Amino acid sequence: MLKFELDPRTPPKLSPEAAARLDAMTPDEIEANAATDPDNPPLTEGELSRLAAARLAKSARAVAGLSQAQFASRFHINVARLRDLERGRFRQPDSALIAYLKVIKSDPAAVLKAIDVIE
Repeated sequence: MLKFELDPRTPPKLSPEAAARLDAMTPDEIEANAATDPDNPPLTEGELSRLAAARLAKSARAVAGLSQAQFASRFHINVARLRDLERGRFRQPDSALIAYLKVIKSDPAAVLKAIDVIE
């Protein structure tokens, strides 16, 4: 088996023959082939949930424009927990944390204002 790392700046290109085979396939055939590929099994519901939580955490942090440490400190989230969430390490992301991140993503300034009122 040959192992190599892909360079995202220069992705591999399909040969004309491979492109023609792919173009001739229906979406159902493509889906069936992908589902039976032993090198690339479909993601489970749990894996999809972890990826969605990771994307949410990263996007909430991007909206706030903060580093992990800054975001965790300002919004009172454990930095290790945030890091693990962004890396998809939680088996079952905490629903309260997910809801909190959604609110932060929608209006970080309002959340910071609410936190300041409470403290």
